[in-house]
Amino acid sequence: MATIDQQFVEYIVKTLVNNPDKVSIDRTIDEKGVLLSLEVDPEDVGRIIGRRGATAQSIRTLLRALGTKNDARYNLKIVNNDDYEPAAKHHEDEDAPEATDEEVEDSAEDEIEEAEDDDEATVEEGSELAKKTRAELADLDDLDI
Repeated sequence: MATIDQQFVEYIVKTLVNNPDKVSIDRTIDEKGVLLSLEVDPEDVGRIIGRRGATAQSIRTLLRALGTKNDARYNLKIVNNDDYEPAAKHHEDEDAPEATDEEVEDSAEDEIEEAEDDDEATVEEGSELAKKTRAELADLDDLDI
């Protein structure tokens, strides 16, 4: 059974990703506190990290607030799926020189920004999504944590 902290992070993450069925959270406890290891579908990693890490930082801030209420120290680790190869990798010429770390990093940032630009949509104030989200957030406020 998942603990309230796992359920909390899972709820937030599943609303952000395209593949909510591939979200998994492992919980470990050590002398430093509670570590939640988050694993998502490789195509959703950019959504979870966000531009310049803003989304990941926001999730960590919310988790810290939960920790304050529970007298616990939480850390969130976003696990990298090493088996993921971008589609561009399959079309590269085998004789081409390998990309430097900086080139790979720039390419990853571009992919994340493109994914975020695709996701940017306005939600009308009276829309069903806005009403549903407000209701779900109100339910979270009612939780005894």
